[in-house]
Amino acid sequence: MSFQLTKKQIIKEIIQSGKNPSYFINNYCLISHPMKGRIPFRTYPFQEDCLVDFNDYRFNIVLKARQLGLSTLVAAYCVWFMLFHKEKNILILATKLSTATNLVKKVKMAMKNLPEWIKISDIIIDNRTSFELSNGSIIKASSTSGDAGRSEALSLLVLDEAAHIEGMNNIWTAIYPTLSTGGRCIALSTPNGVGNWFHKIYTEAEAGDNEFHTVNLPWSIHPERDQAWFEKETRNMSKRQIAQELECSFNASGETVVHPDDLQTIFHSIKDPTYRTGYDRNFWIWERYDANFTYLLTADVARGDGTDHSVFHILKLETMEIVGEYQGKPNLDTYATFLYSIGKEFGNCLLIVENNSIGISVLEKLKDLEYPNLYYSLKSSHDYIDALEAEHNDKALPGFSTTSKTRPLIVAKLEEFIRNKLIKTYSVRLFNELKTFIWKNGKPQAMRSYNDDLVMALAIGCWVRDTALQVNERDVEYKKAMLDGMFINSRKMNTTIQGMDGYREVEKQKKLEKAKEEISNFAWIFRG
Repeated sequence: MSFQLTKKQIIKEIIQSGKNPSYFINNYCLISHPMKGRIPFRTYPFQEDCLVDFNDYRFNIVLKARQLGLSTLVAAYCVWFMLFHKEKNILILATKLSTATNLVKKVKMAMKNLPEWIKISDIIIDNRTSFELSNGSIIKASSTSGDAGRSEALSLLVLDEAAHIEGMNNIWTAIYPTLSTGGRCIALSTPNGVGNWFHKIYTEAEAGDNEFHTVNLPWSIHPERDQAWFEKETRNMSKRQIAQELECSFNASGETVVHPDDLQTIFHSIKDPTYRTGYDRNFWIWERYDANFTYLLTADVARGDGTDHSVFHILKLETMEIVGEYQGKPNLDTYATFLYSIGKEFGNCLLIVENNSIGISVLEKLKDLEYPNLYYSLKSSHDYIDALEAEHNDKALPGFSTTSKTRPLIVAKLEEFIRNKLIKTYSVRLFNELKTFIWKNGKPQAMRSYNDDLVMALAIGCWVRDTALQVNERDVEYKKAMLDGMFINSRKMNTTIQGMDGYREVEKQKKLEKAKEEISNFAWIFRG
């Protein structure tokens, strides 16, 4: 208390607090506890480590479980940063403006409840979303728009629940230059799947590819939590919720179309291709053609806008194993010729090309090359039709049509194949696309700035394998069974039973024979 301290002691305390944020926070900051009300802030060892990191590193990215008190710790750090440093500009961004504003309120509350003698700066401007000290330091909350903080040089940027901020890639692009004069950043969040800004920055930081220092704080780091606490907390939580809220798992969190457990299975099956070939060496082969098996080639053609790739998979139908895969950016003629040669190499396998606007050009080229086994479908129903029948059907269209009607069907079929472990894949390129293939507004699609070309080409292959080819196989079996039931009987039907036409013919023949006999007996009369 101030009355217990001499002027010399006060100066000593101020200097000690200014040098060490942990000392300041543990001795002079108050926080609001939901049950106990306003209480002194007593940091845990893991929070002490975080404060050291906040001071030692310009850029910190914290992957955390929920309810570890990290937001409150950051608020207390902001109090120290503003109070003991002149003209510091702090910006808070969160998932919503209201969330960022709440963090500013925590800072303000802690600031106002400091002992008077340690308030070496006073609040001179006090607004709902910001406040300013007499030493020129200011803190404010901002909306998560692309213009957030664009024109201001920042001393500290706080990104609360960064993995859940919509459009964070664009925000970071706009705001990063404002930190160029020595500004700091603290990005903290629970995970939200892979592919978003937070995941990208965190994984790059782990690999040493950017300036960020990583901090990983799972639920177990809290000294007051044990296995009993974990079991109680997770009793009514799904695996995905547990991964996101408590276990700091990127792969198992987020709304990926393919379940995280299945993604892990695919990850463990990844292996390098046996061959890397093709004109650009982007054709990966795990197993060469074997005449004892049947193959399917399913292809997607790039739109031509430079952001996606032309791709194809080669599936061994008997095992649903991907034995070959291509991903590249050839021109249309080159790609069509390439598909033709690969299809021929794999036994004139059924070749499916998505017939979008660009795909039609590739299909026309394949028809000109007289590829013998193109996939055809009907315009109205999108049902498979044999190539020979397609020649005489005005409604037949080469290739597969991905529409608002067929897209959810083929994606569901892909998910079913993966979930039931009916498909074997070894490709890291495909795995990376599956990690960022998510449900967004109820629709399956790639995350922003990511592609799903390999995913969709494989989805088409799964659909065709399980529908068109299955129906075709059943038709063949039915015809075979019908032919097996037909045979030639060399025995003649007995029609000589009384009442049938054969019986009457026999009786007539008998009478004729009897008449001949009688004529023969009296032949002497006719000779005289």
